[in-house]
Amino acid sequence: MDSSRLVRLFPFLAWWKEYSLSFLKDDLVAGITVALVLVPQSMAYAQLAGLPAYYGLYASCIPPVVAALFGSSRRLATGPVAVVSIMTAATLEPLATAGSQEFIGYAILLSLLVGLFQFALGILRLGLVVNLLSHPVIVGFTNAAAVIIGTSQLARLMGIRIERGEHYYQTMLLLLENVRHQIHWPTLGMGLLAMGLMLVLKRWSPRAPNVLVAVVVTTLLSWATGFEHNITVPLEQIRVGELPGLMGQLERCQEHIRQTNRIRRHRPAPSSSGNARDALCGQCHGPRDLDSGKRTVPAPVQQEPTGIGRENVLELHFMAGVLDQYIAANRHQIRTIRTRIHNMRLVPVRDPDGTVVYREAERVAEERRAAPGIFRIRLGRGNVDVSAISLVGGGEVIGAVPRGLPPLTRPILDRDIIFSLMGSAVVISILGFMEAISIAKAIAARTGCKLDPDQELIGQGLANMTGAFVGSYPVSGSFSRSAVNFQAGARTGMSSVFSSFMVLLTILFFTPLLYHLPQSVLAAIIILAVVGLFNVRDIRHAYLVRKADGIIAIITFLSTLVFAPHLDRGIVLGVALSLAVFFYAKMKPVVVELSLWKDGHFRSIRRFRLAACPRIIIIRFDGPLFFANISYLEERVFMALTSRPEATIIVFKCNGINYVDASGELSLRMLVKRLQAGGYQVFFSGLKVQIVDVFRQSGLLELIGEQNMFPTLARTLDKVWPMAHRPEESRTCPLKRVIETGCSEKGSFGGYT
Repeated sequence: MDSSRLVRLFPFLAWWKEYSLSFLKDDLVAGITVALVLVPQSMAYAQLAGLPAYYGLYASCIPPVVAALFGSSRRLATGPVAVVSIMTAATLEPLATAGSQEFIGYAILLSLLVGLFQFALGILRLGLVVNLLSHPVIVGFTNAAAVIIGTSQLARLMGIRIERGEHYYQTMLLLLENVRHQIHWPTLGMGLLAMGLMLVLKRWSPRAPNVLVAVVVTTLLSWATGFEHNITVPLEQIRVGELPGLMGQLERCQEHIRQTNRIRRHRPAPSSSGNARDALCGQCHGPRDLDSGKRTVPAPVQQEPTGIGRENVLELHFMAGVLDQYIAANRHQIRTIRTRIHNMRLVPVRDPDGTVVYREAERVAEERRAAPGIFRIRLGRGNVDVSAISLVGGGEVIGAVPRGLPPLTRPILDRDIIFSLMGSAVVISILGFMEAISIAKAIAARTGCKLDPDQELIGQGLANMTGAFVGSYPVSGSFSRSAVNFQAGARTGMSSVFSSFMVLLTILFFTPLLYHLPQSVLAAIIILAVVGLFNVRDIRHAYLVRKADGIIAIITFLSTLVFAPHLDRGIVLGVALSLAVFFYAKMKPVVVELSLWKDGHFRSIRRFRLAACPRIIIIRFDGPLFFANISYLEERVFMALTSRPEATIIVFKCNGINYVDASGELSLRMLVKRLQAGGYQVFFSGLKVQIVDVFRQSGLLELIGEQNMFPTLARTLDKVWPMAHRPEESRTCPLKRVIETGCSEKGSFGGYT
């Protein structure tokens, strides 16, 4: 195998040949610097994705190394990023409970799908597919994502526990409703302290690891002050009358969702004794609504899935709708129950027998309380252990982080789940790669290094596929960490190898030091990281360049907010609008009538308010000539003929035509025939060689007449002007002398040039 092919298969060999001791020193310093930012950031982003914090560390070990070795950028830092993390959470939350083992398994599967799609695009050299995401769509989506990500961390920043609503605005309304009742001032203080430290250090000492300093200071302060003040008690010690019933109902709702998901995944056929409706309604009962006491959508019967026949397709469609409604009803009940439990404020009270129990604060006078402070019930995402209920009296911290190497995992290859994730995987693949390639191009432009987008796709794809086997969720190139990597002096991809090695050392030896890290500090890290993504100037710039682009950016921004947490819908709408505007512009290209302007060139009669020659019509057509716009050209031509009854010659200036299809050629042929039949002489100027070849092969050139085709408009007029005018008319003809009309720009024959 020759060296060029070997380098193409293993891109890192290109920079490994020139590697030296000085490179090693620079890469080591840069790698350590990036790791200081990567460790806390990756944990914060993992929680943003709905995963335990330590899964961010897993995603920062192997994937960055693979991306650095097989990508084309030498300084791109790959790992967890904000936008991909929020997209991951939005994709998986309808399928499983955030933080559950099922949710984690789906996140790992999503990483595999994202990697496969990116790898396939790279192998097929289809990196250009990212062009479907136009700049206005990216700008609108990025601004909306920044708002959603930032505001989604406000609850954690203030120590408020709320349930996520079905839509983003519902979650924000819940947050506003609970701020007064649940805000924990020490938690907010920790978060604001971390923000202040990061902002001050970033301004006064840009090279300092501001994120690490904030993490160290707040973690030490949390440990020294006993920031976390939690206890575990059995349910019997919590004397709130409705609590046991709420706990039982919560458990039933969760079990009903698990059963329903199992039935939906196996696609069961209707029972033999009845239709699909009977199969769902026969034996189990749905949860009671907390307010009305009425049953909600009935639960599915527990039965083994059986075969399916063609005659049952409609029944299954009905059943699928019922299952979705049932899951939605149970999730609504779970949110209501958990919100009610989270809002309970408990205080310790000593019974006459000396036992400490916990009652609602509103019903216990200050003098009867056994100790100061307010406790709240903390519910995990899984089943509730009634023998060990967690009561939170302080702030939330990271807690125990498992030590050891990232676990080897095998993605869950469930066909139905794969189909459910496929659409979002495609969106995440393209969006993640857009973020990666943007910063990679910016760095490559400053360093002069060659960048291959298709090879970068291969590197990102391999990173995500590899990550699926070491407990990682989808990753991408990071704006902030790539900038840090570049500024720290990284020379090659070895800097990412050193960063990952530092993360691995953290997992193996230093995780106990992370126990007291406040959750609000992670929220502060995320908020400051996404502030830079919000940029109204880009939307304004897009609007100034082209109003349609500005409107697309605004609609994408608003629709992403409205559809959240289904962020992909905002992108899809933006892409659809971009394509619609593009095709509309192609269907109505620039078609203008020309006359002589004072600079010696031929300009638009309408825009420059010029007089038109009554006998010669010059029409310029800009754009491809294809099935969708030929009728528009015909309409403009006949509009010009109607306004100029004395005209006998028509000249088409065709410098802007670079493509013609069969429909366009046929329609142009018919147009030329009709004009010639009407007594008009037709001439063409400026046709490109490839277009002339098409006309020659189709026979259209013979119809037009090769003698009627000219390379330039000037040579065309030299030929045709004497055919329509007497020599003395050159002093009054608008094609020989500039004649301005002074009329309004508003005319019937459109276009600008």
